[in-house]
Amino acid sequence: MLRFIFYLLITVIMISVVRMVAGFLMKSISLFLQGSQSGPAGSGHSAASSVPRSGELKKDPVCGTFISTGSSVKKTVDGAVVHFCSVDCREKFQG
Repeated sequence: MLRFIFYLLITVIMISVVRMVAGFLMKSISLFLQGSQSGPAGSGHSAASSVPRSGELKKDPVCGTFISTGSSVKKTVDGAVVHFCSVDCREKFQG
């Protein structure tokens, strides 16, 4: 019985180590592939880094989604800027 518990414990440890190594390899491969697809050599900017990560949130009047003012689709209505989450919502807007 003690031998069975010992083998079970070793198996659990081995599975954990294999998962950790596999996760590390997958993350490394992912970072390598992202680096090679980021555009011209030396640019250092990916498409995701061009999206604003902060800013004031405004509510889309059509669908109710909150959208950052930096990445919203804008339309001026009666001198006020209205923010939309997409071009479709902007076109649906009645105002």
